[in-house]
Amino acid sequence: MDLIDQLNALASRIRSTKDLIQTEEATKNAMVMPFIQILGYNVFDPTEVTPELIADIGTKKGEKVDYAVLRDGKPIMLFECKKSGGDLHINHAGQLFRYFHVTASRFGVLTNGLKYRFFTDLEQPNKMDNTPFFEFDILDFKERDVEELKKFAKASFDVDTILNTASDLKYTRAIQERLNEWVINPPDEFVRLLSVDLLAGRRFTPTLKDQFTQITKRAFEQLLSERINVRLKGAMAAESPLVAEHSAPIIPLAITEPEVDTSPEEIEGLHIIRSILRDVVSPRRIVMRDNLSYCAILLDDNNRKPVCRLRFNNAQKLAVGIFGQDKAEERFSLDVIDDLYNFADRLRATVTMHLPAEE
Repeated sequence: MDLIDQLNALASRIRSTKDLIQTEEATKNAMVMPFIQILGYNVFDPTEVTPELIADIGTKKGEKVDYAVLRDGKPIMLFECKKSGGDLHINHAGQLFRYFHVTASRFGVLTNGLKYRFFTDLEQPNKMDNTPFFEFDILDFKERDVEELKKFAKASFDVDTILNTASDLKYTRAIQERLNEWVINPPDEFVRLLSVDLLAGRRFTPTLKDQFTQITKRAFEQLLSERINVRLKGAMAAESPLVAEHSAPIIPLAITEPEVDTSPEEIEGLHIIRSILRDVVSPRRIVMRDNLSYCAILLDDNNRKPVCRLRFNNAQKLAVGIFGQDKAEERFSLDVIDDLYNFADRLRATVTMHLPAEE
C-alpha cells in the first residue's frame, strides 16, 4: 500500500479505539509504534528503533527518550510520547530538549499518538526550537501533509532535504495560523489598513471601525467560500470522465435557491463526510445540495439516497441529521465540526443501506 493508504488505515483504527487508550504505554503500542512502522522503520529491530534510549546529561543520570530512530547506529529522530490526547505544550518536552542537545539527531518529535509535532534547530544550532516546523494530525491530514511526511520515511530520509524546506514550512504554518485568527477576529490595525482608501479621508471613528470589522469578516468568509467552490468545481470537472456508469456526476454544490450562501463550514463538513465514507464508496459519489434551512448530503446526487443533513446555519448551534433504516432523520448536536467523526459508524451504515447487494 502507498503511504497515504497506510495512514488512512491507521487513522480508521485509531478513530474506533482512541477512547479505550488511557495510558502513555497503550498510546505507544497502539498509535506511535504503528506510525513509526508505516514510515518504514522496523520497530522490532533495536538497531533501527531503540525504545527508552538512555543517556547521561550533565548531572542528570539515566535520562530517557521514548524512541530513537537510528541510522548507522546514530539517532536521526527522537520521539517523546504523551498519552493519547495529552497536552503537547513545549513545556512538556523537557527530555526531548535535553536529549536533542547531546545527540547527533536533528529532529525531535513530540506526540500524543494523534498529533505529531516535528522540531529542529533553525534558531540556534544544536538547541531545539520552541515551535515545530511541521505538524501531522493522523485524524485530519491533507495530501500535502503526507508529501512532507514522506521526507521522514526510511526510503527517502535525507537531513539536508528536510532542513532546506523546514524554515519555509515553519513560517508558512505561523502565517496561516495568524491569518486564521484574522478571519475570525480581524485586528483593528488590519481593518484600518484595508479601509483607509475606502474612507476617502474620513476619520476612522469607533463606529466606522465596528462597521468595517464586520465587513472585513464577511469579505474573508465569502472569499474563502468562493475560492473553495472554484477549486471543487475544477476538481470535479477533471474527474468526471472517470465516474462509473452507475454514479451521478458530482456537482459539489447543487444549490436550488439563488439566495443560498454555502459557508466554508458546510464545505468542510462535506470533506469530512467524504473522508469518513471513502472506504465504503468513492468520494465522488457523495454530493452536497444546499438550501436555506439545511445542507443535504446525498449519495449519487439522489434525493432518495440521503446520507445526512448539515444544520450549520446557526454558528452557535451546530447539528447533523442522520437517516436510519426508516428514512427518518435523527438530529445530533455538535460542539465543533470535527465531531462529525463521532458518527462515522452511523454514516457508513446509512450509505451501505443505499447500496445494491452486489456492491
